[in-house]
Amino acid sequence: MACSMISSATVAAVREDQQRHYLSCKQRWKSAMHAGVAPLGLKKFETLSYLPPLSTEQLAKEVDYLLSKNLIPCLEFELEHGFVYREHNRSPGYYDGRYWTMWKLPMFGCNDSSQVLKELEECKKAYPSAFIRIIGFDNKRQVQIISFIAYKPAGV
Repeated sequence: MACSMISSATVAAVREDQQRHYLSCKQRWKSAMHAGVAPLGLKKFETLSYLPPLSTEQLAKEVDYLLSKNLIPCLEFELEHGFVYREHNRSPGYYDGRYWTMWKLPMFGCNDSSQVLKELEECKKAYPSAFIRIIGFDNKRQVQIISFIAYKPAGV
């Protein structure tokens, strides 16, 4: 029966490589923090939130995609928080901020992204300090398929 043993020199070399990698990561983290790119305290809101704000043309393409998949677009807004948080209950699985206020009704029969963008602009005018997201519903399965932030208030 063959027995494989690792020499202490090999173990030491592996540990040294791990330590070097750890220090390299730590240095990159520190340099990122000094450059103002530290991820601490940055909120991720919804799908696509890691990207820079979408232009009007990019939003139109996203809405066109929703419409091409036969999803029903809808706008929702939130005045205080644009993210899921815990405030009222600490039990597992409970989060505040999951449900937002719907802007008007879902856009049944909508066939053009310009209609959705027009409603988005109206919502921005009515609630300039609100987070606004576009969601897509599947009316056959009766579920929300996609949701992404279309507008964040200034300073967020």
